[in-house]
Amino acid sequence: MSQIESRSRITSIDTVRGIIMIIMALDHVRDFFHIEAFTGNPVDPVTSTPILFFTRWITHYCAPSFLLLSGISAYLSGRKKTLAEAGNFLAKRGLWLVFVEVVFVTFALSFDITYKVFFLQVIWALGMSMLILSLLVRFIPAKGILAIGLVLIFGHNLLDDISLSPNSPADVLMNVFFTAAGKFYPIGGGKTVAVLYVILPWTGLMLAGYGLGSLFHKDYDPARRKKILLSVGMAGTAMFFLLRGINGYGDPAPWSVQSESWRTVLSFFNVSKYPPSLMFTLMTQGPLLILLAFTDHAENRITKFVSVYGRVPFFYFIIHFYLIHTLSALAVLASGYTWRQATDPKLFFQFRPFDFGFALGYVYLIWLGIVLILYLPCKWFWKYKMHNKKKWWLSYL
Repeated sequence: MSQIESRSRITSIDTVRGIIMIIMALDHVRDFFHIEAFTGNPVDPVTSTPILFFTRWITHYCAPSFLLLSGISAYLSGRKKTLAEAGNFLAKRGLWLVFVEVVFVTFALSFDITYKVFFLQVIWALGMSMLILSLLVRFIPAKGILAIGLVLIFGHNLLDDISLSPNSPADVLMNVFFTAAGKFYPIGGGKTVAVLYVILPWTGLMLAGYGLGSLFHKDYDPARRKKILLSVGMAGTAMFFLLRGINGYGDPAPWSVQSESWRTVLSFFNVSKYPPSLMFTLMTQGPLLILLAFTDHAENRITKFVSVYGRVPFFYFIIHFYLIHTLSALAVLASGYTWRQATDPKLFFQFRPFDFGFALGYVYLIWLGIVLILYLPCKWFWKYKMHNKKKWWLSYL
């Protein structure tokens, strides 16, 4: 395979991941800057508007795609390692990500130096998924890991209706690993753990990505890769419309006819992210695989721009949270809130009063500004990584 094809292969992954990272920032900007972020549900078909629904809905593609692409990257990075080396690296990186979530991401969200609440979100799910993958890669081939991933994706909704004694050890384990739609567990000392992302449904996505990683091997026929990605992507998308249409298995929140036809459409696409239902996964990952197929050889100004963010996703993820929250804090204080009001212990996030915010149009402008501000730092960090490949710690960033 030529060097051109190799570059195209890597660029296709970076391009799609870059698109995901850019879209992801929109939801986080909305959380901190939209006037209704803490007082309404943007995907409630009864109360939402089409543009607000879309603003939240489009970001549903980010977390599952991030997990799937991380699985592909894990496969590619392990090609030149022994199984033990690959497993050890994934284990260490997984533990590092859990630490980052608990310490750095939690603080970026809350700006609370007392850490009253520890947030377990997507980086936690990513880290725990890597820990599980680190065990599987030692004993199970990629196809077997793919099969386990598919079992988790297609089968975890079977547990939706299981009822256990509230807050019993079994109930806590079931919630943390499978079914929680957002649980807050007190751990003593006035502190709480917020389990917002369960483990195994998200792990299924990473395992599936790892199983698909062989398609992106440098010796794999690019035409065949594209055909497979298109076929699987279209099949997944079609399965979503079929199963969702009959309101069958795959999502605990069925759609229903609303007072207006466009609200019925919103209800149809309002699938469950917490935890990611089968419908949620099919709706998001079918189109993602199609996008991967069509960006396989794409190289133009747009792909070069977005791939800057896709090459350094972890770096981008961390600094974008701190930038958003810092700018939000400045805007809150500039809007006339006192320091005491901005740091009220009752606030979910410090410097984010519940009644603060702007109209959605301003949210989009702020989002675009933040994305552009982060372009040069991301480009610099990528170049730094390329010129310092022997520095082991860079492989964890």
